[in-house]
Amino acid sequence: TTLFRSSYVINMWPIFILVGVAAVSAEPRYFHSEKVFRATPQNEEHVAFLASLTSAVEVDFWAPESVALVRPGMNVDFRVEAHKAYKVDRLLAESRMPYTILVENLQTLLDNQHDSNIRAVHSYEKYNDFDTIVAWTSTMASQNPTLVSRLQIGTSYENRPLYLLKVGKSAPNKKAIFIDCGFHAREWISPAFCQWFVKEAVNTYGTNAQMTSLLNNLDFYVLPVVNVDGYAYTWSNNRMWRKTRSKNAGTTCIGTDPNRNFNAGWCSTGASNRPCDDTYCGSSPESEKETKALASFIRSNLSTIKGYITIHSYSQMLLFPYSYTYTLTKDHNELNNIAKGAVTQLTSLYGTRYTYGSGAATIYPAAGGSDDWAYDQGVKYSFTFELRDTGRYGFVLPESQIKPTDRKSTR
Repeated sequence: TTLFRSSYVINMWPIFILVGVAAVSAEPRYFHSEKVFRATPQNEEHVAFLASLTSAVEVDFWAPESVALVRPGMNVDFRVEAHKAYKVDRLLAESRMPYTILVENLQTLLDNQHDSNIRAVHSYEKYNDFDTIVAWTSTMASQNPTLVSRLQIGTSYENRPLYLLKVGKSAPNKKAIFIDCGFHAREWISPAFCQWFVKEAVNTYGTNAQMTSLLNNLDFYVLPVVNVDGYAYTWSNNRMWRKTRSKNAGTTCIGTDPNRNFNAGWCSTGASNRPCDDTYCGSSPESEKETKALASFIRSNLSTIKGYITIHSYSQMLLFPYSYTYTLTKDHNELNNIAKGAVTQLTSLYGTRYTYGSGAATIYPAAGGSDDWAYDQGVKYSFTFELRDTGRYGFVLPESQIKPTDRKSTR
């Protein structure tokens, strides 16, 4: 439709940028003296060394998401438990591969993450737990009935509700954009982004001409947390948890990577068929109740949903299909121009540098992602937005960074 011509979508980017034992234990997981390393392999020998190292020492990959995705020249960030850190440090030094220690003591970083002085139950400038976000969705709908309504699109494996907010002025025959946050449980800045986006939409309607026009002509479906069980688990047990919390047959390993669980080249590349891995693709496409609910809602509303944006962290990237193949989409040039325009705007206005491009070519191939799936369903304008930062804090971005991250992006 004319609403989604390239120039219009580029102009909409101020909206888009707004915004083990431990796995099953009832005791909180602590990370005292655990380190996060960054290694930069220069050649295939270094890549093979990292593969050998991680087969001997269990590590938690932060970026990329598994050793299978490591390529020469890329920064490889991974967490190592305290009692293994010295050995890993020594082996990396012996390898003559460039490396540094990004985080000397992860628990200290976690202890300092909640650096907001705000004491309100809910705040846009601090991280909110799942129950607080649920209450917030109810409040937003009840206090803004002409702009916001709340829908439950499903329930999780552990029977938590999946609430979606529909934001927009009521009118017939409106097109829509779907925005989701919180696919990976430990990416806390992502749900914070979705909450900030809704706040900005509601608070600036009627005073900001662009936002008023957008909400008069479009609906925004906002799902603040996709992986609700995993997100809750990061608050109660293990801050570094990534996957869902479903049980897997024949193993004690818990969960599936929800962003490897869609029927888009499912489990063909950049995903694992081993349930213990963080990139486990699941027993089948949409095996997870959460991904099934999201996909079912989009399928039921394909006649109106014309844009899809999924919010992740970290690495400051703007990606578009495809990730499951190097083949370019038929809309590649248009999507690339939109991404280029958005990234150029971010850099010129705020000095914030983002990398952009198709997923497979820009970072690495990864099958089963929601943006590829949405595109293949006919949602042409499908993007993945990787928020701050580039590794200084990684998944542990302090609360003091929430407002700068989102406020700069909304102007």
